[in-house]
This record gives sequence, C-alpha cells and structure tokens, in this order.
Amino acid sequence: MKIKIISKTHVKPNKPVLGKKQFQLTTFDLPYLAFYYNQKFLLYKFQNLIDLEEPTFQNDVVEKLKDGLGLVLEDFYQLAGKLAKDDEGVFRVEYDADDAEINGVEFSIAYATDVSVDDLTAEDGTTKFKELVPYNGILNLEGLSRPLLAIQVTKLKDGLAMGLAFNHAVLDGTSTWHFMSSWAKICSGAQSISAQPFLDRAKARDKRVKLDLTSPKDPNATSNGEDAGIPTVEPPQLVEKIFRFSDSAVHMIKSRANSVIPSDGSKPFSTFQSLTSHIWRHVTLARGLKPEDVTIFTVFADCRRRVDPPMPEEYFGNLIQAIFTGTAAGLLAAHGPEFGASVIQKAIVAHDARAINARNEEWEKTPKIFQFKDAGVNCVAVGSSPRFRVYEVDFGWGKPETVRSGSNNRFNGMMYLYQGKAGGISIDVEITLEASVMEKLQNNKEFWLIEDGEDEKKLSNGHENGNGYENGHGHGNGNGHGNGFGNGFV
Repeated sequence: MKIKIISKTHVKPNKPVLGKKQFQLTTFDLPYLAFYYNQKFLLYKFQNLIDLEEPTFQNDVVEKLKDGLGLVLEDFYQLAGKLAKDDEGVFRVEYDADDAEINGVEFSIAYATDVSVDDLTAEDGTTKFKELVPYNGILNLEGLSRPLLAIQVTKLKDGLAMGLAFNHAVLDGTSTWHFMSSWAKICSGAQSISAQPFLDRAKARDKRVKLDLTSPKDPNATSNGEDAGIPTVEPPQLVEKIFRFSDSAVHMIKSRANSVIPSDGSKPFSTFQSLTSHIWRHVTLARGLKPEDVTIFTVFADCRRRVDPPMPEEYFGNLIQAIFTGTAAGLLAAHGPEFGASVIQKAIVAHDARAINARNEEWEKTPKIFQFKDAGVNCVAVGSSPRFRVYEVDFGWGKPETVRSGSNNRFNGMMYLYQGKAGGISIDVEITLEASVMEKLQNNKEFWLIEDGEDEKKLSNGHENGNGYENGHGHGNGNGHGNGFGNGFV
C-alpha cells in the first residue's frame, strides 16, 4: 500500500480556554499508563466521488473536520492538553492555552488513492490498515511529550479512512465515543454538543498517588523489574479474526444459556454474559487445556453507576475497573453454556461500590501498573462494548462501512466487541489467538451453532448460520489490553 503523508498540523480549541487547567489523574486512570494508545479505525465510502477531488476534498472535507474538531475541543479541551507530573510523581492532565509546549491534537492528512474501501475490508487482521492509524507501539506514558490524541485522515480511491489514537490514561471507551459522536454531530451541522463532558475527575476519586514511573524498555516486562535476568521467550505467532454474530445468532446463544433455570434464583443471563461465556468456553476447548488447568475471564466494568455516589454517564476519564474470574477448564468444558455465564454473572454482580473502593484502597497502598501479561493465565479478555453506537458516527457523508480496533493492545485471548453493522442486537467480535487455536475454533460446528447433519459449507460461510466470518489473517505478537464492556478496556 502506497501512503503519502500530505500534511501534519495541530488543532486547538477554536476559542481559547482561559487560565491554566489541571486535572489530577485518579486511581481509575493511573494503571493504564503502561498500556499503548487506544486506536480506533473508521472507514467511510463516499457516494459522491466529487468530494474526493481537489480542491473539494481539502476545502470541504478536511476543513470541515478540522473546524468541527476545534469547536468540539472547546468542551473536550483535556484532549488538546498533555500529561504532566509534579515533583512528587503525581500525574495530571494539563491544559494551558498560553503554554507553547501544548500543541493540541495532532491532525495528519494522507493519500492512498490506489486503495479502495473494499480493499481494506477484505481481511480480518489489522495488517492492511496499520499504516492508516497513528501511534503504533506508543505507550500512554509518552503523553508526557506527545499529544493525547492523534488523528490521521487518509483519502482513498472511493472514500476516507480515519485512524485515531487516544491516550488511554486519560479516557476510557465511554468517553472516547462520547467525544466521537459529539465531533461528528458538529460536523453534520449541530451548533453545539448535546451532552457536556463532566470534567471533574476528583468527584470520582480524590487521592494523590505518587508513582516513580519511566517508560519500560520491554513492554512485556513487569514494572518492578522482577523479570530481570530471565531469558525472554519468543511469543507465539497470533492471528486476528472477526466473527460476526447476527441478531438471530445472539438470540439463540442467549436462549441456550438461559434454557436451564438457575436454582439459586439469580437473574437471567444478559446478552453479554451469554455471548462471552459461549466464546470463553469454545476458546478453552480449542486450546486443548487439561481439565485441571485454570482459565481466566477478564472484563473491565464501567463503574459510573457502580460507585457511591454514582457518576454521570458524561464523566470524562477512566471510570472502569478490571473484574477477574476463573474456573477449571474441565468444568467449563463439561457443562453447558449456563455454567460459564453463571461464573461471569456472579463476578460482575459482586463488583459493587464496596468492592470497587476496596480495590482502589489496595492499589493506592501498593500501586502496580498493569502489564500485558497481567490479564491472567489461559485468559479470555473483553474490550470495547456493543453498547457504543459506533455506526452512528456520521460526519456528513454517511455511516461508517466498518469500525475496528487498531493493532495496539492485542494479546493472546483478547477480544473486542462492537455493535454489529447488521443492526438489532448483532455483535461483531474481533479476537486474537494462536494460529492453531484459531483454526480449531473456526472449524468447531458447535461454536458456529451448526447442528449435526447441517451443510458443512456453513463452517466457511457463517453468514448462512447467522455468524459472519470473512477469510483473512492478521498477525500480531501478543501484547496489551484494550476496551471493556459498558466502558471497556477502550
């Protein structure tokens, strides 16, 4: 793919935000400093190709995006700021219109006019569009010297690719898509945003946590250097695929999980609990684990309504917390889908305001920066959320053809859930696994909801069975977390 960077500028709020603004990072933010920037990729096909001709593209498309960005940054000005820390090592977000070192949001324009939208949707991996998304391999900690948001807009043969990199130490998935939808509405003609971001992080947690933190030389090593002197092991080759679960497939999975009435009187399993249990169980089977092997399920829960007092949905920042649960691989395999769904449900229900506060207090006593291997042994981890209305992000030329996560923050067992473009409660699942495990998962009829005797061709054409599978491979080397459900890892 031939990509030419045409320009790189910076965008600040159209109207200067008066005074120096400082927002101390909270206990909910700080663990993500050693993650990579959270990347999003949106692909748009233009119906009117005149919009791609010059000077129309520059004057109408690019300038509209930049003007809208400058306007929306008047409310989301933290994204135009930088990370900073005081002499005691307490991190904060800082914005000062008079500070020459604060450049604003990085905004790049690129051309790849030999590439079509269909070229970029023809495979499951991130390899093809990696160059269309900025800040590959950049840690959030580098926000001390880099913009907190970088955007690359690439003109294609028949559309536009938008790659974005958000500093995950500054915001989570809910805040990310609040910003994106607000920006899109401004570009589509709205005079102001419909919901103001709630910027006072101290309302959620007001505790000074001092960190002696520098960028790790090896992002797979722990922050306290406990791996020093131990030979590194070559990580397994990973592949990425997308499984598209249609509305009917999700209903079927949820129905099966709820076919057994729980004896303890617990509530019916949600769509999330049913679908992720289905995937967790079949990934565990594909891994060929011993019955006694432990397998971990990880999800980062949105805590806005869980904390006491509750925070508004518009709270800007990270307000997520990891929930870890697990079981023996043999138990997961021997039981139906209701078993795994129950394990997940119990862990989520137990994570109330008291549990959140206890976790925060424990972390504040002994801060530990999350590392990529900390997700858990034989892990399946969930990022992003189908609750995010990603296909409603319309800048004025239609809804996106596809919405994806970038190549950052992927590791063995990581999956991202997105609203399905097909509508209803359809869900697209991006998942990263070892190649041999992915092959077994792909060929598992039960995973595809195929009954014995049904057409074997459905294994290679999931659309007929409600699940979609597009042929193609993406490769990775296994690192990072991402978004979570409701909020997600981001």
